[in-house]
Amino acid sequence: MANEECECGGGTRGLSGLYRFVPFEEPGEQLWRAWTHELRLDVDGHFPQMAASGTITAGVSQRRHWIANLTPDEDSVFQGVVWFVNGDQGFFPFEQVAIAVSAGTTPETRSVAITYGAAEEPPVIEAPFISAHFRPVEFEHDAVEGVDAVLSVETCAHPNHPEGLPCEELTLEEVYRRVGFDVTRSTNDQPVPLAGAGIDQRWDDAEMHDAMQSFWSRFTDAPQWALWVFWAALHRTGRSLGGIMFDDIGPNHRQGTAIFADSFIADADGDANPEEWVRRMRFWTAAHEMGHAFNLAHSWQKSLGTGWIPLTDEPEARSFMNYPFRVQGDEPAFFADFRYRFSDSELLFMRHAPEQFVQMGNADWFDDHGFSQVRRNDTGLRLEVRANRERPVFEFLEPVRLELKLTNTRRAPATVDRSTLDNGGAVTLVVSRKAAPARQWHSYAEYSAEPRYEVLERNESLYVALDPSSGLNGWDLAEPGAYQVQVALALPGGTVVSNALWLTVGVPTSTEEQRLAQDVFTEDVGRTLAFGGSRFLDGANDTLREVVERLPERRVGMHAKYALARPEARSFKRLEFEEGQTPFTNAAAADGRVTTGRAKSGAADALSSALLADPDTAAETLGHIGYEHSVDELTELYVNKGDDRAAARCQASMGKVFESRGVLKKVVDRIERRSARLAPKRRTRKSTSKAK
Repeated sequence: MANEECECGGGTRGLSGLYRFVPFEEPGEQLWRAWTHELRLDVDGHFPQMAASGTITAGVSQRRHWIANLTPDEDSVFQGVVWFVNGDQGFFPFEQVAIAVSAGTTPETRSVAITYGAAEEPPVIEAPFISAHFRPVEFEHDAVEGVDAVLSVETCAHPNHPEGLPCEELTLEEVYRRVGFDVTRSTNDQPVPLAGAGIDQRWDDAEMHDAMQSFWSRFTDAPQWALWVFWAALHRTGRSLGGIMFDDIGPNHRQGTAIFADSFIADADGDANPEEWVRRMRFWTAAHEMGHAFNLAHSWQKSLGTGWIPLTDEPEARSFMNYPFRVQGDEPAFFADFRYRFSDSELLFMRHAPEQFVQMGNADWFDDHGFSQVRRNDTGLRLEVRANRERPVFEFLEPVRLELKLTNTRRAPATVDRSTLDNGGAVTLVVSRKAAPARQWHSYAEYSAEPRYEVLERNESLYVALDPSSGLNGWDLAEPGAYQVQVALALPGGTVVSNALWLTVGVPTSTEEQRLAQDVFTEDVGRTLAFGGSRFLDGANDTLREVVERLPERRVGMHAKYALARPEARSFKRLEFEEGQTPFTNAAAADGRVTTGRAKSGAADALSSALLADPDTAAETLGHIGYEHSVDELTELYVNKGDDRAAARCQASMGKVFESRGVLKKVVDRIERRSARLAPKRRTRKSTSKAK
């Protein structure tokens, strides 16, 4: 991060910004003047990268994007070699660019002369100044009732800060203005009723997607320069999850983030300035999750590569995209040198990458990653991806459930952050088929969580469930055929790459399966199955009911039955509006009506039927980890109803099937102890005979 805010680059004077040439109605004989030329000049101001990028548009659809590093001379002329070109191949054959700046007396009179190539008579385009920012973006912050959104921070309020850091009230908007965006705040910020979180008052992924559709005024199924930031108290997983970047409903990604204000980011842990510490952590979390929406990866993930620029890991970066507790010296060392900025490579990406790579709702998150550039360090850990079945063959329509096993192969104990596996932030999974390009699987949600360190003794392992059937790409594992799955895990000591698992998706066994496939392989059904059910996606639930009716003996029928029963087994609240009404037609959502729904009678028994009628098949198709989680959830439902006998049966059944399937003895023993605690105690009848 060598480039700090400065007046640099050969005496530049606020020259950075957007310049644009729009062709005249009569372009004449000069073909170059018949095209639109857009230039982003980055040579002074906040953290200049001494770079320029341009977009040339010809006609309606032809587009060419280029990036060059620049060197200035004394006359405010910047020259450089074009090192990146993207778009149509039919024009822009030049490898050099020179940019002469006419400062003018006011910004409105400023202009540039862009000279392409190094020929004797190179084409020259003059473009006037348009804006000091490169691209526009709108932020909308909606907070749950009772939760304060932290939209600004006093940079010097906490005494642990860099020497010479400007002391100011810094807003999230200003953070991204300094990146180069013309940031505006939505005028539709509004409170979100806590009723949307259900009776437990904590938000799960499906409820947050529901809230985004209902409350974000800019929600749409199209790319746009707009971002929704949702402020809540807690995620359903608990206090270990501080924030999440999640996708919207539909094929357009990276439009929504959530911050959980009462999570671990509110734990000052004895800090002498707890209020300032907490406010700074909430502010950092918000900027971090918003950075993901601009398609930025974590600082330690960059070596997995992208399709447009080679990136290297920055594990010690004092960037919004790093975790304060991952650097040497932990969080105090991070903030002692943190200047409320992004790294140079991150700034280069947000300012100069092609629009579709950065814009919300456009390219997939962390697009085009693979393992060709992974640096495999000797971490002493072995990673294995596997299926909980003898042969990795899955029925057509059956969701693919896999398992990650991370083993310590060294003699000495190894410390592993469990949250990096559970929450997916360090996990990259790639799916490929023969004669087809590899695709990175993207979960429907991306998490930031408090670290949970576990010590692995020699040959001891951690296990994590994976559900790679569907995600932001759609259904990656759907069509019949053979697939290769491989996983990389980014750890502080290096990246660990798994074995390549070959699995097979079977062919349809009936015309019924073929007909239902077009309804099953949809966005909404994928989300419903991944999140364990939905009370909002009625169309998906209708499809799953049809699956249960028509394919009861197939494994997809078991998944459908489970996803339908699980949401109905819990009490919930729901915010409803009259037909044709939305929260935006009712200024304060005053016309909304909160309805309370109880768990449906018999829903727990329906869930029990899905999980325990054929426990061996259920354990295989849901995966051992997923099956244990589901049965534990069912057990808790019975305990809350006061039916300890049914709860004990759930655990006993699971213990037996796990023992028969060769699950670790310590897992089986744990389940048997739980079953014994729940089993009702037998009463012994006392003798009532009288002595004669």
